[in-house]
Amino acid sequence: MPSDAPPIARSPVAIRQVPPDRPWLWLTAGWRDLMASSQLGFFYGGALTLAGWLLALALIWARSAWAILPASAGFFLVAPLLAAGLYEASRLREAGQPVTFAACLGGFTRNGGQLAFLGIVLLLLHLFWIRIAALIFMLMFGVNFAPALEDLPMAMLRSPMLLPFLIVGTAAGAALAAVAFAISAVSIPMLVDRAEMTAMEAIITSVRSVVANPGTMLFWAGLIVVFTAMAMVPFFLGLALVIPLIGHATWHAYRDLVG
Repeated sequence: MPSDAPPIARSPVAIRQVPPDRPWLWLTAGWRDLMASSQLGFFYGGALTLAGWLLALALIWARSAWAILPASAGFFLVAPLLAAGLYEASRLREAGQPVTFAACLGGFTRNGGQLAFLGIVLLLLHLFWIRIAALIFMLMFGVNFAPALEDLPMAMLRSPMLLPFLIVGTAAGAALAAVAFAISAVSIPMLVDRAEMTAMEAIITSVRSVVANPGTMLFWAGLIVVFTAMAMVPFFLGLALVIPLIGHATWHAYRDLVG
């Protein structure tokens, strides 16, 4: 028989304030997790590297090579969701349980509905960024700017609109990336860890964590951007190492920030 009693409201999750240099400790702990379950970590990293190659080839085949950079930048928006298995690996290791591929699938299924909702939010942000990047490109270079792939870099370098394009595009991308980071900094590992948590509660907690630790989280976001950008330079090869490292470190950031 259904109860007429109102649902019990949970108190807001406690947020800790941590020193600005704390991300180095998160990376150190993440490295230990990666070394302890290296097969899983490098499988993740290798799969995402392959996905980067396929995305680049698809855009080249579609004669939209200009979109490779914004699509790569959009990777920052959706990558936290893809690392749910890595968060689960760190959770299992912290609990002293064996870390296996099958067990790490629990990171996606334990709170699957709420993770899916958050994934849709991040995917919409990614698609919005691609549309914004296309609009900026057309406004700066014109709809008829379509040089051959081998001529594209030189054509853009010769254009007087290259600098405005980079400035406006970088500003727009940074704004969207900041939104994505604020809502996903700790929300996804929190959903992996706590099956009773809703996506909206996790998002609010994540934003509160960022607001309570602005210097620390800005430093952490900067490290993620620098590491990931460097990993993408050799045609995405560095992602095989950087993605699992950041994924495991993000778990430790969540455990450090959220009470």
